[in-house]
Amino acid sequence: MFDGIGRRVVSMWFPRLATDRVLRACPIPGPFALTLTQGTANRIYCLNHEAGKQGLHRGMPVADARAFCPALQSRPADPAGDTRFLRVLRRWATRYCPWVGLEGDDGLVLDITGSAHLFGGEAQMLTDMRQRLSRAGLSARIGLGDTRGAAWALARFGEGLAAPGQGAEALGSLPVAALRLDHDTVTGLLRLGLRTVADLDATARAPLARRFGPGLLMRLDQALGRQPEQISPEPDPPHYGVRMTLPDPIGLQADVMAGAARLLDQLCARLKAQEAGARVLCLTLRRVDQAAQHVELRLARPLRDPARILPLFERGVADVDAGFGIDQLRLEAVQVEPLPVQQLSHVTSGRRDQLEDLISRLGTRIGLDNIQRFLPADSHIPERGFVIAPAAYSEPEGSWVALRPRPLRLFPPEPIAGTGPRPPGRFRWRRMALTTARATGPERITPEWWLEDDAWRSGVRDYWLVETRQGRRLWLFFTPQAPGWFVQGEFA
Repeated sequence: MFDGIGRRVVSMWFPRLATDRVLRACPIPGPFALTLTQGTANRIYCLNHEAGKQGLHRGMPVADARAFCPALQSRPADPAGDTRFLRVLRRWATRYCPWVGLEGDDGLVLDITGSAHLFGGEAQMLTDMRQRLSRAGLSARIGLGDTRGAAWALARFGEGLAAPGQGAEALGSLPVAALRLDHDTVTGLLRLGLRTVADLDATARAPLARRFGPGLLMRLDQALGRQPEQISPEPDPPHYGVRMTLPDPIGLQADVMAGAARLLDQLCARLKAQEAGARVLCLTLRRVDQAAQHVELRLARPLRDPARILPLFERGVADVDAGFGIDQLRLEAVQVEPLPVQQLSHVTSGRRDQLEDLISRLGTRIGLDNIQRFLPADSHIPERGFVIAPAAYSEPEGSWVALRPRPLRLFPPEPIAGTGPRPPGRFRWRRMALTTARATGPERITPEWWLEDDAWRSGVRDYWLVETRQGRRLWLFFTPQAPGWFVQGEFA
């Protein structure tokens, strides 16, 4: 949409959005500021009104701020959380008009053309906005004008309402910075003696364009309505939820699965359109007595294939108590992850899909976190040569590289009787009398000095592969600094 004759635009500016968001959840009396590390310095990111009265300002080093105000309380800033909160405010602002967009990191822009009469007029609408934001604990400045630029200027430099067609008069006394210009351009205009919008508008345009470029005049014309400016509303995030209301209650498992299949087809079509896949699904079954039964399904990988997802619901649906019948089914993708389209080829194998489906099936019984896999780690210490990760949240990546063979079973070192640097000919281990038939080694492994590990502080270890006449193939090591023999693993 574009600004034009008869258009009315509101600009909401939240000068203390970050601190207001934090203080709403946990009020803190006195001066308060949020800090953010920029480069090598920790600076003030946002501050409340009390801190501002102490002479503090944004961008000020925290050390200097504490020198000016010893009572200052601070917390680390969360810019991502502030962005999410601003998007929540955008959804709230749609109660005034359907066209609401973001204005930078701390503002909103609303096209209220044709909707002000629903609130009794423009003045009453602005009053309602201020009252609701004030009750919510948010500091806001609001401007209303014929153009987006005029509303932005009035919100930040002269909060108020510009009557229709009176934008030039309302903006004339405002500083040139109200035209959304960069710092260097504002400084150059001030050096020329052009301090207000009226001064700038009365100056010859050609010299200004040659010196400052076309951007300056474009901002001036946009604010005064001589050039259109687009207002793009922020689209609502996609909703991955479908429902089905039944004319007659159902209670059989086959009927519930048939309804879930129809819902899955609709939901997966939405997921495919957004190139996304469901990771967590929730099937809600509402009974005629208004009680609800929930069947949650956690998947090992993002999916949008109904044929693969539907059988995984069978176990949960079988445990549902239908009561006197189910009259509504609702299916929602609670957690969604990107799943871009992939090129298929003649070498594509379905083995990975089968493994993921197996993990999902087992996960519905014992939990996905309890299905784990071993992944290689970059360490020559036997105990640190691998990590254990949940199979559903990790990829089988890396490769197992060892210059010498490693045992299939590894356990804490168990001492055995033996003397000398070579493996003993006879020894007892786990109440078994064993005789050495063949010994291969030694392989000396040194500790990783940069890690704190009590088991390896004693020094180096000399490992041997010992094959016994009884059929056992053991991994033994000898500690030269404190002579002793230990068994730490067993080969297959």
